[in-house]
Amino acid sequence: MPKEETYALGDQIRRAAISISSNLAEGSGRGSFREKIHFIEISYGSLMEVYSQLQLGVDLNYIKQETFLALREDIINIAKMLSGLKASFEKSI
Repeated sequence: MPKEETYALGDQIRRAAISISSNLAEGSGRGSFREKIHFIEISYGSLMEVYSQLQLGVDLNYIKQETFLALREDIINIAKMLSGLKASFEKSI
């Protein structure tokens, strides 16, 4: 990314990515399955935020398409894991 975006879009991507695991950690400490599911949903939202910001990075020619496609595969896999975790907790409600 250009230097001027290091502290704008780059930081926003980092914050959203950190939010994914942070919300999973916070949710794991909650007592009810409904609360755990809530934090999984927040993590999923942060994942989609990362995806959107990476797409924007491609549109602005800050990120190469090949890099985006590789990261997109990771995002799809993480989304599947989050969905599976949520589904397993929903069975317990």
